[in-house]
Amino acid sequence: MVRASRRVKVWSINGVTPVVDPTAFVHPSAVLIGDVLVGAGCYIGPSACLRGDFGRIDVRAGANLQDCCVMHGFPGTDTVVEEDGHIGHGAILHGCVVQKNALVGMNAVVNDNAVVGESAIVAAMAFVKAGMVVPPRTLVAGIPARIVRELSDTELAWKSEGTRSYQELTWRSLSTMRPTAPLSAPEPNRKHIDLPELLPLSALKKQSA
Repeated sequence: MVRASRRVKVWSINGVTPVVDPTAFVHPSAVLIGDVLVGAGCYIGPSACLRGDFGRIDVRAGANLQDCCVMHGFPGTDTVVEEDGHIGHGAILHGCVVQKNALVGMNAVVNDNAVVGESAIVAAMAFVKAGMVVPPRTLVAGIPARIVRELSDTELAWKSEGTRSYQELTWRSLSTMRPTAPLSAPEPNRKHIDLPELLPLSALKKQSA
């Protein structure tokens, strides 16, 4: 089960080595340097960079950090994604805290000393400026990010479902992902990966309207 994680190449600096829980999946192309903690059941996606060469990088149980995300901070700071945090493709977290069950959307930036509250959502492409505190269960969007409104139960349920899908991806990756050679042509009757339906939030809202 931990075979995939053993392919991960991590880098120590100043005598400090990253820690990866055996039940986490870290893609072999991700970069982990120095004071990095990856907790149980986490998913760290391709080309993510967790650079603990100044401050600590702490990704806690059940959280996911998707493709090309960056976590970094100034000396003496901890950059933290708490339990069940969900960090979308290409997001940047610098010296901030993303609290339990919160979501940071694709290509968003959360800057130094900001706090994204529990079960809050930062919209894609938003810029959360230094020191901003995003209240729990709220949506923020824009450049700079501003509070839009409180989140609905439907939106929170959608977020939790998406996070569960990444927790399941952790186990699928640990158990079935392996390096291989490409096929030269598609097989006859090539199968799809069979998974439960997971709609984008915009499609879910249209469906329930």
